[in-house]
Amino acid sequence: MDRIHGTGDGWVGERIRLRGVEPEDWEGFQDLARDTDDARAAGPVDPPRSAAGFRAWTTERALRPPGGDTFRLVVETLDDQAFAGSVTVAHTDTRAGRFMTGIEIARGHRRKGYATEAVRLVLTRMFTEQRCHKCEVEVYAFNDASLALHRALGFSEEARLRRHEFIAGAHHDVVLLGITAAEFQSARPR
Repeated sequence: MDRIHGTGDGWVGERIRLRGVEPEDWEGFQDLARDTDDARAAGPVDPPRSAAGFRAWTTERALRPPGGDTFRLVVETLDDQAFAGSVTVAHTDTRAGRFMTGIEIARGHRRKGYATEAVRLVLTRMFTEQRCHKCEVEVYAFNDASLALHRALGFSEEARLRRHEFIAGAHHDVVLLGITAAEFQSARPR
């Protein structure tokens, strides 16, 4: 189990905590969406959404009951409780014990270890509490930062879907990376 920040809360690390979405988070999500270069690294860029649209979107997510196979958590810094990004769990297959995850960190909070810590917390929780066996992530081949992050965490490339997605006027490869619970346990710092 990861060493946690003295609270006994498995969603809290040394520098960040993962928490549910609150209605007040709408501005953080709006800022993530406004940076279209960064948004493009994760998928197609949506048309601009109004502030009211972001408020409604975050309020709807804040009111969802906890749990389930798909969820989004806010990455919040411990030192100043700032919105630093979000992490998702999706496509959970409870029969096979497999799930997918994604991470998005706001530009001003990058290169501080928040993404690494957030993904580790999610992996720890899903492997130890949800009895999942494997985590997968899909990354565009041009997203060097995300590829490096996941490889440093112990993910291995399992497949490359050539010219699979159309983003920013061109077709791009998608890299499928995976890590098993056993690989995660052996790759974690002690």
